[in-house]
Amino acid sequence: QDAAKGEAVFKQCMTCHRADKNMVGPALGGVVGRKAGTAAGFTYSPLNHNSGEAGLVWTQENIIAYLPDPNAYLKKFLTDKGQADKATGSTKMTFKLANDQQRKDVAAYLATLK
Repeated sequence: QDAAKGEAVFKQCMTCHRADKNMVGPALGGVVGRKAGTAAGFTYSPLNHNSGEAGLVWTQENIIAYLPDPNAYLKKFLTDKGQADKATGSTKMTFKLANDQQRKDVAAYLATLK
């Protein structure tokens, strides 16, 4: 995992995200270690909010698993937690990052954002 390479990959994310302010997506400063659906001042989809309420905390590993298909990841998380009834709708994040190495690098970069 290479945070410097991840910073370059993150430029794709900047259409919707910044480290220090909410935009279309939530601010990502401090995302690693934060409960899903809890960035101050951001209105999350019920799917994302419910995932946080069910205990999802963003780690580099979770971010890597989330990025190829955010909706599928959150629905599986809730279903695995016995909350399939809350695994409905979709997250606001439509972007998918398929490349495994890029996901690892961007997760490493996100871990540097405070």
